[in-house]
Amino acid sequence: MLQVRVRFAPSPTGPLHIGGVRTALYNYLFAKKNNGVFILRIEDTDQARLVEGAEEYIMESLKWCGIIPDEGIIEGGKYGPYRQSDRNRLFRQYADILVEKGEAYYAFDTPEQLEKLRTESEKKGNTFIYNASIRGKLNNSVSLPESEWKANLEKNKPYVIRYKMPLNEDIHFDDLVRGHIVVNTGTLDDKVLFKSDGMPTYHLANIVDDHLMEISHVIRGEEWLPSLPLHVMLYRSFGWEAPLFAHLPLLLKPDGKGKLSKRDGDRMGFPVFPLYWPYDETAKGYREEGYYPEAFVNMIALLGWNPGTEQEIFSMEELINLFSIERVHKSGSRFDPEKAKWFNHQYLKHRTNNQLALEFRDFVRARGYHMDIIELETLISLVKERVSFVKEIWQETDFFFKAPETYDQEVIKKRWKPETSELLLELKSVLGNLEVFSPLSTEQAVKAWIEEKRYNTGAIMNAFRLVIVGESRGPHMFDIISWIGQEETRKRIDKGVSVIGKQI
Repeated sequence: MLQVRVRFAPSPTGPLHIGGVRTALYNYLFAKKNNGVFILRIEDTDQARLVEGAEEYIMESLKWCGIIPDEGIIEGGKYGPYRQSDRNRLFRQYADILVEKGEAYYAFDTPEQLEKLRTESEKKGNTFIYNASIRGKLNNSVSLPESEWKANLEKNKPYVIRYKMPLNEDIHFDDLVRGHIVVNTGTLDDKVLFKSDGMPTYHLANIVDDHLMEISHVIRGEEWLPSLPLHVMLYRSFGWEAPLFAHLPLLLKPDGKGKLSKRDGDRMGFPVFPLYWPYDETAKGYREEGYYPEAFVNMIALLGWNPGTEQEIFSMEELINLFSIERVHKSGSRFDPEKAKWFNHQYLKHRTNNQLALEFRDFVRARGYHMDIIELETLISLVKERVSFVKEIWQETDFFFKAPETYDQEVIKKRWKPETSELLLELKSVLGNLEVFSPLSTEQAVKAWIEEKRYNTGAIMNAFRLVIVGESRGPHMFDIISWIGQEETRKRIDKGVSVIGKQI
């Protein structure tokens, strides 16, 4: 068996969609599983649509995900160059080969002439197709006398090179995901292979590069499936052995109705790109939203593939060992933003308290607090099960750092009774007399006091939480007061009693 060689070949026309990242990931997993080679090739032949910064964005996105090419613009390799525009001189000679073999032809039709034909066809309720049924009546080297079309070339009259699709032939080919497929050439048009601006189209450049780079498997998105018959025919016309093809399912909107788009993310508040896109119309990125790359990769791996088990959390090594094209779905995969958060939560809670404390420290410092890393580790241990992102830790712990400025009015209405102020001041004395102010010692002392006085535990503890936190939220009360300390606890009780007492 020949060596497995696969490629991810994006066009630098904007930010890399997570569907594209998934395509790159599946290629990478397949290559590594089979001791093969993963290539990053930048397909920039459509010069009019190139976007500055997009090429760098693609490479940075893959690096963040841990999808590292074996060959590419940065990595090099004996099959380079790996940027298609740097290979441009190659493509014309292959277009000429097809013309010489009678498999392609020169077409001199102007855009205006073609638009007129399209309009006339639409008026009759038909779709205009430039193919064998009509090419003999148009302005090309098939219909024109040889002397005339050669004269056009000598005069530098603008032209394109089109593939000469057979009139009525069934094309048989196989797809590793879709199975056996048959398409009749009568439904296909004579695609442009070489444009009037001297650049190849995707179809020609893609086939030539895949052949020259000895690509063994083409794993790409479902949107390229309609192009597969042409690509199979091009391989046949050149006399080359075609690679094996696998077309991946679409990523669908959360409601399952249509392809996932940036608009869906904007509307529902989640990213559809791996990194923040800073150009023109900016867009959110998973990295900047606080996702771990491992969680992001784990999430997209399961959007269109499953291991055949109930396992959901995988390392990259496990994905490589388990991945197979046979377990890729045929139908589209619905994207679930809440499930994406769930994946990040799983990875967050398995990080050590020290790792999370180091990550969280920047958030704390940005708000003007400088805490010992050991203190932050203790804090992390209290709330890590409650959050999906490091940035959410602040929302769960802000009251550890500062006394509440306001107090929840709904809780006051429900929990604050005429005797509450007096009870809390008595509680302050109990806590103030303790020599050891740990979660265990404070809890034992308070419970003993409540039991001795036969007070209502709920009434005491709900009001206690209100003056310490400002709301009915947060971890175990005795963990909170142990962290903020004895003096701060007494101050917050005094403040809460004073402020709330004036409100009722």
